[in-house]
Formats: sequence, structure tokens, C-alpha cells
Amino acid sequence: MKGYSILYPDIDGVTYKQMSNVTIHDLAIDQICQELTREPKEQMLITGILSKVTSEPKVASYRQEVFADILALPGMRKQMMELLDRISFLKDFATVKRDNSERMGLWDLLHRLDEINNYITCVEAMQEALKDSNIKSEGLTGLREYIAELYNDTYFARMKEDISKITLEASQVQSITIGVNLNSRGEATAMGLVSVNSKPFKNSGILTNFSDALKSGNKLKGDTEWNGDMHYQLLDKETAPGFGEVMGTALIRGSAMTTLVNVPADDGAEASPFYLDKLISKMVDQLVKRLRETLNKYVNVAIINISKLVPEFVYYIRFAEFVERCMAKNMPFCTAKTITGGECQMRAKGFYNLKLAIKMERPEDIVCNDLDFDKEHTVYILTGANRGGKTTLTQAVGLLFALAQGGIYVPATSFEFLPADCIYTHFPADEDKTLDLGRLGEECVRFKELYGSCTDKSLLLLNETFSTTSFEEGYYIARDSVKALSQKGIRTIYNTHMHKLASDADEMKASSLVMKNEGSKRSFKVEVAPPEGMSYARDIAQKYGVTYEMLTEQEV
Repeated sequence: MKGYSILYPDIDGVTYKQMSNVTIHDLAIDQICQELTREPKEQMLITGILSKVTSEPKVASYRQEVFADILALPGMRKQMMELLDRISFLKDFATVKRDNSERMGLWDLLHRLDEINNYITCVEAMQEALKDSNIKSEGLTGLREYIAELYNDTYFARMKEDISKITLEASQVQSITIGVNLNSRGEATAMGLVSVNSKPFKNSGILTNFSDALKSGNKLKGDTEWNGDMHYQLLDKETAPGFGEVMGTALIRGSAMTTLVNVPADDGAEASPFYLDKLISKMVDQLVKRLRETLNKYVNVAIINISKLVPEFVYYIRFAEFVERCMAKNMPFCTAKTITGGECQMRAKGFYNLKLAIKMERPEDIVCNDLDFDKEHTVYILTGANRGGKTTLTQAVGLLFALAQGGIYVPATSFEFLPADCIYTHFPADEDKTLDLGRLGEECVRFKELYGSCTDKSLLLLNETFSTTSFEEGYYIARDSVKALSQKGIRTIYNTHMHKLASDADEMKASSLVMKNEGSKRSFKVEVAPPEGMSYARDIAQKYGVTYEMLTEQEV
């Protein structure tokens, strides 16, 4: 039976691109994932899903509907998390096939048997959780039908019956009696299975009793009879290599111990549990054979059909819990709506930077902004005062796309968008990455690579690119770069201090975007307008008394 996904709908021709680790860091996706969960494995899982991007609008819509259901149904979320907490091995997202090879012993096979039992529990619990009549999304209604089909399928019924039988059979093995033949020196020469018992031994001092029997000859039995019935399966050193030597050593020194696991480390018997597993697996070979055959028959069905759903539910549930906490602090969130045609490629109202908001004592005080990408506004050159919010806004736009394409509610009052085929960033590089080429050379190499990767469906975020050289050199390179971005139609926000570049935006078929100020006070509001570099500098000069008039007045 084919697998099912609540993250990756079965749509022909869909391709996914992977955001770089640099972009993940620049957009603070890694930091946001740390707010969702303290589990490193879950953080890696969620980061991996968010950073895998496709421009197919149907994927984003599919995820958004699933998330809306999970957010609206806390009861179902609770059932799912209780299930995932109970099935501990599923929390490790074990989706890689492991063969039940001939090398696997009884204990390992019994552990695998427990896993299959847990898979069966998982199917039944999922079926129960998905009964909620308020489920509306295509993803979860489809999963409900899929689980019902899986559960009602005769193959699953046979699996459940077979696993139940083999579990009962295996659970009845409570102890095993082993017979050991000795030579004149008290060393083990051969050993075999005496009996498989349904009850455990009550006395754990077997070896001590044996040692005592050796010391008092009158306790030795004169024959090998065992209640009149002993079936002996001979095992030699080739069958269980090394075990004879271990047992021989242990028996000779039996007076110093009560059980094998208590043998001193230098006694040579510390590996006995390993050999014991091999020995017992051989002696109960019919049970081991049945276990292996049963597991090989069903393990692929369980892994393919169930385990891949676990991390997907974790992804949605952790985000639903996070969004609920944020909304309780009066932080606005909304469902993103995909745009499939027309000139508009993004229309964001009342959006803000989520990373900044979750760090604020009063997140409701954060400044919200509006911004569009359309035919007339594809490349923005963003200018404004230092520490005026340019980088914060640039990062916020990237997060809007990442969350929306991941199906999660976005930090805005409304958001419509055409999904990006990938998100690229060009933020200042660390000093240790620029030793060979120099900072300007490194920026040029990185920009050329990014430009080659971008399409007219991409989102490109530039932060102070080409600002590590003189103004004249930086302006010359930036001007040509902006013209090329405009020609290719790449949605871009270019955050820069080069106000002249923004002043010449029309010539490059770009738009000037300004972080507005109220006098010398930063407002953190953005507006499509000519750059304010000169006027803002004049305000600062007047504030601190360094205009020509103010300076020369002091001399009069």
C-alpha cells in the first residue's frame, strides 16, 4: 500500500529546492525553531521542513488547510501527542529500513517485535483521533480515509493476528535450562538446550549451587537424567564461537560469583551476555526463525505507511502550540492565501518580524508594515537611518514566505503571495570567510552565484551588499547588479546605506523604499518614497548643533 503525507501532497511535476544553511541563519529560522521545542531532533526536523521550498501554490494551500485543522482542534492534538509520547521509538523518527538479517539474535528480534506492536497501536490510535467531524482539510480527511483503508485491509488484519500470536509465543519463554559437559579439568567441552520453560527460576544462585555441589562429592548425581526426559541439542565452538571458553572459565571460578553478569572484568567473561544471546538464539532456532519470517513480512509495510507520518504531525503540532502562545500575547497572525495569477506577487498588510516580537516584553507594541510585490514594484532599494529597522524588515519578509510556504499562520493581519521557488539571502559575511578574496571580492562571488540560482519566482534579500568598499566602487557594482535583477524579474529587497542608489532607482527599473522617520525619531514604518538620506542627516545635525549656521553662531 502506497504511503501518505500530510506535508507533501501527491502532485505531478512538483520539485523542491533546499535553502542554504546561511539563509536559514539569516532569516533566524533556527532561532524560531528553538522557541517551538527544546528537543534538538525536533528542531532539526522542523528546520528541515521549513527550508525545503517549492513554488507550487497547491502545496502551500494543502499545508495551510492541514495546519488550520490542527490549530483549531486541540483535542486531536492532545490525542496525537499522547500517542507519540507513549511510542518512544517513533519520537526518534525511525524511517530507515533495518533488515532482520540472520545475524540478529533473539533479543534484537523481540525488540523489533515490540516496534511492530507499537506500529499497530499507532494505526488504531490515529484512526480514533481522526474521527473528529470538524476536520475539513484535504490532507487530514484523506489521511482518515487512508488509515481506515489500511486498518480494514485484510493484510493489516493478518499482520495484527500474526504479530499477536508470535508475541504470545515469545512472551511465554521465561527461562531456558542449559546443559554443559565438562572435561577432567572442569572446562566446558559441549553444551546444549535442556528445556525451554514457561516459568522463571526462583533461585538466581545457580552457579553458586553448582560450585557447592563440586565441593561436596556426595551431592554429585551419578547420571545425566533430568526428570526422566532430557533432549540435548549439541552446540560446538563453530556454532557459538568463544562461548565455550567463556563458560569454561566461569565454571572453574564459580565459587567466586553467583551469576555471570557479576564476573570481575578481568575474568574473561564480561562478553558472556553477547555469547548467551547467540547461544540461545541457536537453541530456540524455531522461534527465532518464525520471528524473523514474521518481521520480514510486515516491517516494510509498517515503516512506509506509518513512521513517516510521525514527524509530520510533530511539525504541525509544535507550530500550533507556538502560534497559540503568541496569539495569547496579542500578536496578530493570519492564514496566508496563495496567488496563482495576475500582476500581484505579494500583498502583505500589518506584518512584523516574528523573531523580534517573541523577544519583546510587550510584543503587541511592535510596529507593523504594509508592502506589495507587483509588476511595478519587483526590486526595492531600501534605505533609512542606521538602526532604523531596515534589516529587521528585510528579514521579516523572508520569514513571511518561509512560514506561509510551510503552511503556518504568518505574523500579519493579511498576506497574499505567489510562492517562491527558493529564498536566497546575501548578508554581510564573517571576517574569517573573506581572508582569501577580501570582503568585496567575496561579496561579488556570492552575489554572482545567487544571481545564477535565482529565477523570476525566487525571493532575494540583500543586506548591505557591496558596502565593504568605497562609495564610488560599491555604487558602480550595485547599480549594474540592480539593473540585472530588474531585468530578470527577481523579487528583491536590497537594504543599503547608498542613498544615491535609491535616488537612481527609476533609471534601473527599481523602486525606492524608505524607513520613515519623524524628525530625528525612528518610526520603523516603511513607505515607497524617495530616499531621506540628506533630510535625515540635516535633522541629526540640527539636533546636535553641527550645522554651519549653528557652529558659526558660536563664534560671533
